[in-house]
This record gives sequence, structure tokens and C-alpha cells, in this order.
Amino acid sequence: MSTDQAVTYDVIVLGAGSTGENVADVAVQRGLSACVVEAELVGGECSYWACMPSKALLRPGQALADAGAVDGAKQAITGTVDATAAFGRRTVFTHNWDDESQAAWLTRAKIELYRGRGALAGERTVTVTSSDGEVTTLRARHAVVVATGSTPFLPPIPGLADAGVWTSREATSATWVPRRLAILGGGVVGVEMATAYRSLGAERVMLIEGGPRVLAKYEDFVGNAVTAGLRARGVDIRTGTHVVGIERLVSDGPIRVSFEDGRLVEADAVLVAVGRRARTEDIGVETVGLEPGAYIDVDDTLLATGVEGGWLYAAGDVNGRVLLTHQGKYQARACGEAIAARARGESITGAAWDRASATADHAAVPQVVFTDPEVAAVGLTEAQARAEGHQVRAVEYEIGDVAGASVYADGYAGHAKMVVDNERNVVLGVTLVGPAVGELIHAATVMVVGEVPIDRLWHAVPSYPTISEVWLRLLEALGR
Repeated sequence: MSTDQAVTYDVIVLGAGSTGENVADVAVQRGLSACVVEAELVGGECSYWACMPSKALLRPGQALADAGAVDGAKQAITGTVDATAAFGRRTVFTHNWDDESQAAWLTRAKIELYRGRGALAGERTVTVTSSDGEVTTLRARHAVVVATGSTPFLPPIPGLADAGVWTSREATSATWVPRRLAILGGGVVGVEMATAYRSLGAERVMLIEGGPRVLAKYEDFVGNAVTAGLRARGVDIRTGTHVVGIERLVSDGPIRVSFEDGRLVEADAVLVAVGRRARTEDIGVETVGLEPGAYIDVDDTLLATGVEGGWLYAAGDVNGRVLLTHQGKYQARACGEAIAARARGESITGAAWDRASATADHAAVPQVVFTDPEVAAVGLTEAQARAEGHQVRAVEYEIGDVAGASVYADGYAGHAKMVVDNERNVVLGVTLVGPAVGELIHAATVMVVGEVPIDRLWHAVPSYPTISEVWLRLLEALGR
């Protein structure tokens, strides 16, 4: 069944995750009409299966570790993390996988919601197929924005597809702790879930990474520190090895994992965390000349570069630029501004260009990894900076030598590295490892994005005694 007449909006957004919501919100605030199309839950991956539930599962272990690192507090600890209570708190964060409150926000924001499977059907046209088969046709005056995100990548390992493995969704929505957990992939999801499930009571957690170290995209000391932290928790980390087979031995029974060297390991659950892929395989991109399943290439205003007419945009994970929630929302704001400016017939130049351009995606992306120790980084690593042709100098400092660190935790262990452009005398990147460093990274992000001259940073005086004094120590290591 289909509606006879198309419904028209200025902007149509495919996907009501955090990126899609923000695109539509900016468009409406700038005077345009907008709707979003969502087949699952309003709020998307971050709200229900990624950022929020994963951090909720990690936090109890972090709080316990923090208390255990302070004499006077650690003597009061009488037990371990209560997994049932931790799962309950996680479910509060996800509203029990009910999106009523987020759908209500769309109404307050004057954004129309269409529930169903959305698909492109040619230029400026989207069809929405509801759960009962009714098809609604939508048309956009100015723009269609694809914000359908990404989905876990499942490698072609024999037996994997039939073994009932976990992806990040199952790991963050589980209500039980497997006694034996095997994790494929040493990226952010892999190391965070190894941390979480070990603290929740998994007796054996094995992390399997095909490369030489975990968290390989960061400075080398990051992977070394996180590996040491996980091993201290009892996690079995195996690098430089590959899984060649996965088999569920009996229904609802253990899973056998086969390694390339012939070794066999049994687990009660296997989490596959080896990467993600664009969610574009069934949204009609072929009707506008794009490849299903591929990322959508965009320019800095998030305008799709492979489609004529200047009407199709792609924001968030689906364009493959940076697969992080905060960068997706950043892109969404720029995208909404660009659409609104072009709808008004304006040239995106000057201050308008700044608001409508996601330039931070290239060299100023912050990220926090919620392991023990915690990791925080922004900008370029030293190797990346040199590869791009920058003349750089790098300085490092032990964060534990800062007075505020010793107040925060007994025996605080952490490391900081700052990469500076010699020619322009500005910070290109910062990497931090240690307890609570995630709360320091925005200061570094401001340095990188603002291109604050080193000479000016000497006048940004850190409070004493806080861990932020590390910024002064790094400047001293640079010299005047």
C-alpha cells in the first residue's frame, strides 16, 4: 500500500540517531522544515548500544579502581562490582530500549518523525515503508541527508555467521556475564569491553588482535600501557595471531575458537569487534548513482561529491570520515548550517564557512578510551605529523610526577606526549594515558583547534594542585 501524494519538506534526514537529530534541529532553527526517518530507535546507536550503555557498564569498575587507589578509601572496599546492579544502571541509561522521550524531543523541536525503513528513490525523493507495509513518499525542496551510521563488520571467518557471536550491540545490552569471553579485535570496543566484562566478573577474558599491539592507531606507549593494565586485571592478550574458525559446539553451548597455529579455545561468548562498515546497503543509494554498502564521499560541508545537483548530504559514520559520536554531531551542525545557507542563496564564505564546514575532522579529533589506564588523544601523533611533512618536536612527561596526580591516587602512573609544529610554534597533537585523563583532553583540543601559539600558552596558568599542571611541565620540557 502506498500514499497517493508525496509529502514535501525542506530537509529530509534518513536516520534519527544523534547525527540525524542534530542536522534536523539546526535546519529547523534556521527556519526550514525538516523530518527524520527511522527504522529502529530514535537516538540511534550511541544511546542504546554504544557510547552510553558501554560507559555505564565501565563506570562501576572505574569507581572501584579509583577508590582502591587511595589509602583510607581502599580499606572501606569490601567486595567487587555487583554485575546485576551494573546491568540495571545501564538499562536506566538506555530507558530500557524505549525511545519515547527522544521521540517527544523531536516533537518539541518541531521535527516530524516517520517510523519505517527509509530509502532514496531518485533525486530529492525518499520512500518510507512502515512495519505494516504502507509506503509514504517524501520529497525535499533543498536537501536529503543520509545519517544512517555504521554497523559492525563481521569478517569471513568460517563458521562465524552461524555461531551466534556477539557484536557491540549484544555486549552492551547483555544481562549476563559469560564465564569465558573471547574478544576478536584490539581496537576501542575490544579493549573497553575486555575491561568492562573482567570487572563484571568474567573469569577468563581473552583479547585476540591480529596486529602487533592493541590500539595501534595511537602513540606506541598507549598500546603498551593498556596491555599492561589489562594483563594486571587478568585479561589474556594475544597479539600477532588470527582466528581461522569459529564453531558453536551444541545449541546454547560453548563456542570453539580455532587459531591459525592449530590451537583451540572454548568460550561461552565471542565478541567480534574488528571494525565497522557503512550502513548504506539497503537505502537506495544505487538510485542516485552510488554504491550500496560503501561509504558516501563528502566535502567539508558534508555535501556528497558523487551526486549531481547539490542536494544529497551524508553526515556521521556513514561518510567514513571519523566514526565517533561527537564528530558526527559536529558534522551534523555544519551540515545543517550549510543546507540553510544554500537554501537562502548565500555563498558559504567567511564566518558562515566556519560554521558550515567540518574542518576539525582532518586534524583535531579528540577521543577518550575508557580503559584502566584511561587514554585520551587529540590531533596528530608524532608519526602522523612527520608523514604529513611537518617539522616537529615532541616532548613527554610522566603525569605521576605532577603534584595533583599524587593527590588523585597513590602511585598514580600516567604519561603525556605533546607534538609541536616547529615552523608555526603551535600544538599539533597530544596523547595522554592515566587515570581521569579524559577530563584533560578538551584543553588540548582547544590548543590544537585554536592554534594557540606556545608563547601564549605560558600565560595559561594551571591550578595547583591539579593534574592539569602537566601542561606547564610539558611547556617546560619544550623550553622557551
